[in-house]
Formats: sequence, C-alpha cells, structure tokens
Amino acid sequence: MRRITDFTNPRLAQAFVDYMATRGVKLHLEQQQHYTVWLDDESKAELVENELAQFIRDPFHPRYQAASWQTGNTAGGLRYPRSSVMANIRERAGPLTLTIIFACIVVYILMQVVGDRTVMYWLAWPNGSTQYFQIWRWFSHALLHFSLLHIVFNLLWWWYIGGAVEKRLGSGKLFVITLVSALLSGWLQAKFSGIWFGGLSGVVYALMGYAWLRGERDPESGIFLERGLMAFAILWLVIGYFGAFGLAIANAAHVAGLVVGLAMALVDTYHLKRR
Repeated sequence: MRRITDFTNPRLAQAFVDYMATRGVKLHLEQQQHYTVWLDDESKAELVENELAQFIRDPFHPRYQAASWQTGNTAGGLRYPRSSVMANIRERAGPLTLTIIFACIVVYILMQVVGDRTVMYWLAWPNGSTQYFQIWRWFSHALLHFSLLHIVFNLLWWWYIGGAVEKRLGSGKLFVITLVSALLSGWLQAKFSGIWFGGLSGVVYALMGYAWLRGERDPESGIFLERGLMAFAILWLVIGYFGAFGLAIANAAHVAGLVVGLAMALVDTYHLKRR
C-alpha cells in the first residue's frame, strides 16, 4: 500500500478518488488531521502521480465533478468540517499573501480616516533626492488604494494568483516577484505621471504575466493562468490607455509589471525549456 498525498479539503480529496475510479484505479481515503489518499496497487503509482499533477493544476475542472456523479459516491463516510470565508481564503493563501492583504486593508482604512494625501505623504514614491533613503517608499506605494473598487479588484487578483504562487513555489518566490515588480512599475509610473499614484496593480500584472508564461512553458509547476484571463488582462490594459470609463489608471505601472512578470517566468523556465 502506498501513500499518494494529503488533502486539507475533503471535497477535493473525494473528487480525486472518484476520478481515478473512472480510470480503473481504486484509491481510498484515511481521515485524520488531513485526508490521506492511499493506493493499493503500486504498479499504478506512476499513472496516479501524473493524474494528481493535472488535478492540482485545475481541481475544479468539470471532469472531476462528472466523475463523482458517475461513480455515485457522495461523501464516502467523510466528515465535512464547517467552512467559512476566512478558511477558504487561508486555504489558497500563504503568510505573505495574507500579510499584504492585511496591510492594504489597514492602509485603505487609514486613508479614509486621515485622508488620501496625508497617507501618501508617508508612503508615496520618493519625492526628490531628500527621500531616496526612505527605502520603504520604493515599495509602499503598492499598498495605496483610492476607492473600494480599486482595492477589491487588486486584492482578489493578488489572492487568486499570488496565493497560488506562494503555495506552489514558496513565499520567497512571491516576495521576489513582489519587490521587483513594485520597484520597477513604480519607477516607470513616476516617470510618466509623477509621484502621486498607488496600488497593487503593477504587482498584479507581474503575477499575471508570470503565471501565464510559467504555465505555458512549465505546466508541471502547477502555476498557470487561463488564456482567457490573460486576454482579459491585456484588454483591460488597452482600455486603460484609451481612458475608457473615466478611470485614472496607472498604465505605465501595468505595462512595467507585465513585462517584469514575463521576464521572470522566462528566466525561471529557460534551462527547463532547453532540456
């Protein structure tokens, strides 16, 4: 008998077991602190591992739900814990993802209390050489958001892609992408519009570019962004340049972030692609 993997979500565990049953492979679950998947026939281990890699990439694909209907398996005796919004958020997000979410929310609340300008005087991009050594300013502009729509839009994308990157590749990789993209997108935006800007969108675009190209060149990494979502990101970039909807959009930061993300994914997959 061979242990395959552990799941924290019983629904996903059962979906994988049901799907493998449609492939003629019998797995069973053992419920303790986690939901452990076991394989009796070790000759099928390679098949199961390959299918598991595909499942992790897109666990909500319709074929897995269809497998549960086909096998007629409901809960398999599993006890489903009560779910909550925070539990669902934590399931996808690591400590860095959650820290940035918390920091953005705190800064946004502070901006509503004391005013945008006051907080920007503390956190905005350096205003001349006298502020160059206030190191936090090169990055803290990413925490500034100017409307509820602005912060919700950015944090949803940050959680969706940044959380996946942190879970699959580690906090260090997400930290590097965040710092590099915040620095370079901020620098380019300051060149175009001055220092009075803010938002996590430069970092978000970096994550979009990174996740999309990493998934195209290295599917086994488990990091990907659907092509339709990438097309939406590019469309939104174009809309921003035409000033549609009357929104003030940091176009230069978006472009810089996207280029940074694509470049980092290219570097990370260069040797892999050559092999």
